[in-house]
Amino acid sequence: MEAIKFRTLKTDSEVEFFLGRFESYVGVKLPYDYAQRSSFVAGFKGEEMVAGYMLVTKPDFRSLMFVPDQVKREHDFFKNDSYDMMEINGVWMSASLKTASEQFSVWVKLILDAFKCRKQFVLLMANQRNINIRHVHAMTGATDIYEGEPMLMSGEKSHSTIRVSYTTRWALLMNLPRYWLEYKSRERRFHRRLKQREYTRMLSKAS
Repeated sequence: MEAIKFRTLKTDSEVEFFLGRFESYVGVKLPYDYAQRSSFVAGFKGEEMVAGYMLVTKPDFRSLMFVPDQVKREHDFFKNDSYDMMEINGVWMSASLKTASEQFSVWVKLILDAFKCRKQFVLLMANQRNINIRHVHAMTGATDIYEGEPMLMSGEKSHSTIRVSYTTRWALLMNLPRYWLEYKSRERRFHRRLKQREYTRMLSKAS
């Protein structure tokens, strides 16, 4: 199995391709000006881009733009300096990454890169209907800031319902063993499904 190789995207064409893949997988188009303030990391198998994520280390953060003003006035999190924050966005993985070990390698790379940014708080945002992402965020020890309809400007395109939360760089790192156990569990489920399919195929041939 070919290992995934990661690199930071440098050219406009690579970034545009990344954004197109993210929109295809997630259904959300990220604004160009936001993309210009982001660092893009993508994983490749050969020449094929198979995964990626964005790291935003300076305000304004897209996730917080969707939080209602009343929440911002009342939530203690907004007493923190925004320059002590960073944001993870644009996370996607191709359906071609079928094994738990491949998926785990993407999460480990993302966590280490986020930790190296040396920001105290890490902002996370996702469609609240995406159960898998909700589970991943929970493993980071994330605290919810807002959950509900996003506050959108005219022409903005986002999920119909979102969840904005935050964790810390140290919580991301210290919870790595939880991610490993989760992906080992996924790997076992994957192999059980393969065995079940093979068993069903054999029964079909025998009948």
